[in-house]
Amino acid sequence: MSMRDEQSMAQRLEAMMTVALEPISAAELADVLGVGTEEVQRELQRLRKEYAQERRGFVLVELASGWAFQSHPDVAEWVTRFANRDVSHRLSSAALETLAIVAYRQPISRTQISALRGVNVDGVMRLLEQRGYVEEKGRVAGPGQSILYGTTETFLDRLGLAHISDLPPIDQFLVPIETAREIAGRWAGDIEES
Repeated sequence: MSMRDEQSMAQRLEAMMTVALEPISAAELADVLGVGTEEVQRELQRLRKEYAQERRGFVLVELASGWAFQSHPDVAEWVTRFANRDVSHRLSSAALETLAIVAYRQPISRTQISALRGVNVDGVMRLLEQRGYVEEKGRVAGPGQSILYGTTETFLDRLGLAHISDLPPIDQFLVPIETAREIAGRWAGDIEES
């Protein structure tokens, strides 16, 4: 691999990792780049080492579900100060999706939210709790006694609502059942062909 190709792959990986909302596997990255998984894995390991040597404010880590950028542990104190100042008031699309699920399905557990979203929501739920948009509303009866979450008055205030029943009906945001069936039929056909 030439130096130009190596730099280009590094730039492409960095760009994709920067916009990824969740950890992403080397196999997924390789698929997008059209190269082998081993090649991407080697490049990610090289980048991780490079960032560590340069003592950047972030690190590249390999987690159970894939690779992700995280703030460097050495600057945790400053990151905590920044996060506690609530400098960023905007919510990511992942946070908004999670908040919508809580709003329309409350009371609901983290496990149920994760099942609906298809990803782990622990970090997003912590953020929503810190911002005061969701809170514990009770516990599930039975084994494990999972915490049930619901929205708060702060959530209602931010949306300009007096009560949770003032939310628009969820069916306004869903595609008609006929369209959903048509899409499902096309997907089934695509799966059978492959």
